[in-house]
Amino acid sequence: MRLLIVWALSFSLSACSSVPLQAKRDLVGMARSDLIACAGVPDNVAALPDGEVLQWRQDQQVQGPFTIKGPMSLELDLSGHGTCHFVARLRQGRVAQVEYTGPSGTLLGPYSACRPLVLACERYVRKG
Repeated sequence: MRLLIVWALSFSLSACSSVPLQAKRDLVGMARSDLIACAGVPDNVAALPDGEVLQWRQDQQVQGPFTIKGPMSLELDLSGHGTCHFVARLRQGRVAQVEYTGPSGTLLGPYSACRPLVLACERYVRKG
């Protein structure tokens, strides 16, 4: 039983961090309109001489569901906390680069707070 719990925990931890890392690769080449359709309207847009940069912000602390509470207000929280800014650089109307910024170094991985921002786009890429 312990082995099953450890396996399930490690699987969920890796899944939170792997989606944003996959998106860094998978979203390259996606059309601007498709990116906005899956990620939503960006919070910031900056025009560049060779394209543009779109940014989505997740500034609320993201918290996962794994908390152990004990007696006398003892609490162990193994969930993810952090914020994320998802930044996409576009050239000729297509994604050329994806980066993440924000303090999102958590137990669930360095990009776990970014997962909600790119999950729909990653699913879109997998379906198409």
